[in-house]
Amino acid sequence: MNANDLAGRVALVTGGASGIGAACARLLAERGARVYAADLSPGPEVAHLDVTDESQWEGLIARILREASRIDILVHSAGVSAASALADTSFAEWRRVLSTNLDGAFLAVKHGMRAMGQQGGAIVLIGSASGTRPAAGAAAYSTSKAGVAMLARTAAKECRDRGLAVRVNVVSPAGVKTPMWSGMPFFQDLVLKLGSEQAAYDSMTASGGGVFAEPREVAESVCFLASDAARHVTGHELLVDGGYVL
Repeated sequence: MNANDLAGRVALVTGGASGIGAACARLLAERGARVYAADLSPGPEVAHLDVTDESQWEGLIARILREASRIDILVHSAGVSAASALADTSFAEWRRVLSTNLDGAFLAVKHGMRAMGQQGGAIVLIGSASGTRPAAGAAAYSTSKAGVAMLARTAAKECRDRGLAVRVNVVSPAGVKTPMWSGMPFFQDLVLKLGSEQAAYDSMTASGGGVFAEPREVAESVCFLASDAARHVTGHELLVDGGYVL
C-alpha cells in the first residue's frame, strides 16, 4: 500500500485548470494515474465542465467510462469564493457561491458513486478550514464549505451501509496560494499597497491568517486519501491548515 503508486488508476479532477485542481491533476499523473482534468475554463488538456450542470456531469462521466472503462478517483476541486459582509451580500451572490461549491460537490459525489459502483473508488472533495473556523466577511463561502464536510460524511456512511467500496473524504486547507485570491478586491488592494502577491500573503499571515500553503502541498494530502494507503479512511475531513482552526 504505497501512497505514491497510483499506476493504472483512472482519475477525474474538477477545477483542473489552475490552483489546487491543477496541482492534483499533475501529482496524480506523476504517480501513474490516467487523469481527466475538467474546468469551467477548458484548455488543450482540460475538458469543459460547469459543475452546477448535471447534464454536463453525465456527459463527461459517460465519456470517461467509454474511453477508460472505469473511474477510480474523483477529486472535486472546482469552487468559487466571495468576500463581503453578510448584510451586504446579495441573494444572487449567495446562490452563486452555494450553487458552485455545495451543489457542485453534491453532483460530484452523486455521479462519482454511480460511476464507481461495486468496483469501488475514492472521492476526495476540497473543503476549507473556513468551514470549521468561520471567516468574517465570507459567510456564503464558510457555509458552503461546512456543508461539503457534512456531505462527505453522509455519503461515506451511505456507501458503507450499502456495502459499496467507495470512500468519500475531504481535504480542507486554510490559505493556499492560488489564482482565486487575485479576484478579491481586498487582495488586489493589498498587492497594490505592498508591491507583490507574496507581500500580500505575508501581510495576511502576520495578521492571523495562518501560513499560506502551496497547491502541491494540498495535493499531497489528496493523493494520500485517493491511494490504498488510506483504504480504511472514509468520512474524514483532513485539515491541512497549519493549526489555523486551533
